[in-house]
Amino acid sequence: MRLPPPEQEVAALVAQGRDGDPRATARLLSLVEAGSSPLRAVARALADSAPQARTIGVTGSPGVGKSTLVAGLVAAYRETGARVGVLAVDPTSPFTGGAVLGDRVRMQEHATDPGVFIRSMATRGHLGGLSWATPQAVRVLDAVGYEVVVVETVGVGQSEVEVAGLADTTVVVLAPGLGDGIQAAKAGILEVGDVFVVNKADRDGADLVVRDLTAMLRLASPGPQAWTPRVLRTIASRQEGLDALVQAAHEHHDWLEGSGRLRQVRLRRARHEVEALAEAEFHRAVGAALGEPGLDELAAAVADGRLDPYAAADTLVAAVARARG
Repeated sequence: MRLPPPEQEVAALVAQGRDGDPRATARLLSLVEAGSSPLRAVARALADSAPQARTIGVTGSPGVGKSTLVAGLVAAYRETGARVGVLAVDPTSPFTGGAVLGDRVRMQEHATDPGVFIRSMATRGHLGGLSWATPQAVRVLDAVGYEVVVVETVGVGQSEVEVAGLADTTVVVLAPGLGDGIQAAKAGILEVGDVFVVNKADRDGADLVVRDLTAMLRLASPGPQAWTPRVLRTIASRQEGLDALVQAAHEHHDWLEGSGRLRQVRLRRARHEVEALAEAEFHRAVGAALGEPGLDELAAAVADGRLDPYAAADTLVAAVARARG
């Protein structure tokens, strides 16, 4: 059966990406990130196999050395022979809408390595530290053969916990002197971190951060069948402690597989992805059915007390049903 032009293009790009062509992979990610018309064709082309890559989320406050740590993590995984993809989610430029940090100058040591693919993605105003297209971008890198996918999130404080819904293993990076022990407790990061890394461990106060983290995790008491989060020290700028981090990530993945939790994690991820896409599609359908003036009129009626919000929501749903019917 002859495929339509968008399907032909995407099928060719997927085949080239699986053959190791970084330009084809970059083109697929551009289609995903732009939300362009062939996006559904990309999704269909990538749906022929279950996820295989190990996905590691790296999150933490600004200034803790996440990018340096990720660069070292990539080097450690490359020593094992694994192909590594990196999605570095940056703040959005208010002028261009693109990623502020561009090509991640701190990772340039890997730029010429054919076994490493690095992509910066802009949040485009999306809360939670991730770009809305990040789940699809992870799917692209997985489908074209990257065995490890590292997602580094922008440091946006408490909302960074969103990465836990995307990654198999969540690494929370902290550093001495930034009040990170208190911040971890306030932000709820203790509940989402699988491995905690105190980076810049040669600085004063590192012992205190490790002690506070260990004490807080002990109080959390996950239970005998649960994963016990690791607390590690690294000096990423000197490549110290990174082998222990890779080992901890391996141990966590083995625990996920052995306990059956990996299936649960990936089901939860797929559910969130489907819900997000359905919500976005519904918003587009609402706009097409009512237009902005119609939605504004409903909002005004609710604000003025002429209509209750449930009746307004019913009006929206009915308008979408009529438009699609």
